Order: sequence, then structure tokens, then C-alpha cells
Amino acid sequence: MTVVSRHVHGERTPLRPAERVRAVAGYFLVVYRRTWQGSLFSRFVSPLLFLLAMGLGLGSLVDGASGGVDGVPYLLFVAPGMVAVQAMLSAVSESTYPVYGLFTWNRMYHSMLATPLTVSDILLGHLGVIAAQGGLAAAAFVLVAALFGSFTSWWVLLAVPVGVLVTLAFAAPLFGFTARAKGDSSFNVVYRLVITPLMLFSGVFFPVDRLPLVLEALAWVTPLWHGVELVRSLAHGSFAPFDLVHLVVLLAFIAVGWVYARTGLTQRLIS
Repeated sequence: MTVVSRHVHGERTPLRPAERVRAVAGYFLVVYRRTWQGSLFSRFVSPLLFLLAMGLGLGSLVDGASGGVDGVPYLLFVAPGMVAVQAMLSAVSESTYPVYGLFTWNRMYHSMLATPLTVSDILLGHLGVIAAQGGLAAAAFVLVAALFGSFTSWWVLLAVPVGVLVTLAFAAPLFGFTARAKGDSSFNVVYRLVITPLMLFSGVFFPVDRLPLVLEALAWVTPLWHGVELVRSLAHGSFAPFDLVHLVVLLAFIAVGWVYARTGLTQRLIS
């Protein structure tokens, strides 16, 4: 399944850590190769439908009634936020049921661990592929939205690596949650009570300062709000010192999520 050694001068030697991680990532890329065409198609169709419905349809009503959001046309306000949302949704879809299946349905993680691969190798390799998929989702939305004139600055190209950070900020903690899940019904709670409220109340469709103070404070401690604000700044070249805080918060979620995920995988696979 996974190459764990190589021949050097006729002798088999263990792979180095970076090579082991690439071997894990290579497995998931081979699996992804079976479905990439449908996945790529949906990544471009989804932003197109959204921009037509929300950015142009609803946006025309908002712009006509109130002149946009804080003086900005609604399309230009909502499109950057949806870049971060696409990254989040990509992370959630790849870090819940698929990961749970690797624990329970086909036990592929157990097979990998039966080789010289470590838990860190498995986690880093799989997260790397999910991060790439999140970056692809963000890039697709940026490309389609740019055709609608949704951005005013070339800095928006940096929204793609920010999308990767948003993906990891959700994927890493979700790996830890999935590793501890007793059944797949737990993911219904995640989708209904976490992901949906985050989409609605993290500044994607309206500024969070329109929310009650308690909900506004909750938005401040979510990775999605920080991702939305950072992409919005890039999309319009309106940088502020606080944007560094957004970046630091995303990195903190990734770091804490890594520890939580590695601990969870270790407990599930070894303990």
C-alpha cells in the first residue's frame, strides 16, 4: 500500500520523515484521482450559482435599498467572505466522514500504522492533501468571482494561501474530533450546530457588529471570522494592523488543532 523503504546500493534503507509523509500524501492523491473530475466541476459550478443568486440577485436588492454594506456594493462585500467559506466547507467535508471511514469502515489508518509510518506521518500527509483541496476550492472561487468583478485588488491572489490556512484551522481540530467520535451521527451535530451558524454569523453576509454583543464576541473567537476579514482585506487592498491578528489566530487554531488531532489519532490507533 505504502512504500516505506528504498534500495540504496542494493540494500533496503528506511525512508526519511519527509519521504514517509509524501508516501502517505501519494496514497490519498491516488484515491482523489478517481473523483477529481466531478470534484473540480462542482468547485466551479458552486461559486457560479452562488454569485448569480446572492451576489447579483440579492445584491441588487441590497444595493438598491441601502446602497450596499457600509458603502460597498453587496457583491464586493460577500464574495471575499465566501472564499473563506469554501475553504471551511472543503475542510469539513474531508475531515469528518472520510476520516471516520479510515478508522472504522476500511481501517486504512491501521494498515498504514502496521508499516514503519508514524501517527505524525499519517496525519501530516493526509492534512497536506486536504489543505491542497482547500486551496483549490479557494482558487476556484477567486477565479469565478473575479470574472464578476468582485475584487478591486490583485492582493486577492493571496486569498488562496489564506484559504489553505482556513482549511487547516478547521481540518486539524476536526481530525481530533473525528478520532474521538463514537459514531458518524456526531457529524450531524457539527454541521447543524457549528458549521451552519458559523456561515450565518461570522461576517460573511453582514458585518458582525450588527449582531448582539454576545454573538459578536463569539464570532471574534472563530477561525471563519478571522479568515473572512483577512480575505476581505486582501480582496480590496484595505490592509490594517489588525490583519496580523487574524493571521496569528488562524495559525494558533492550526497549532492547537494539530496537538488535539495527533493526541486523538494516537489514542484511537495505538492506545
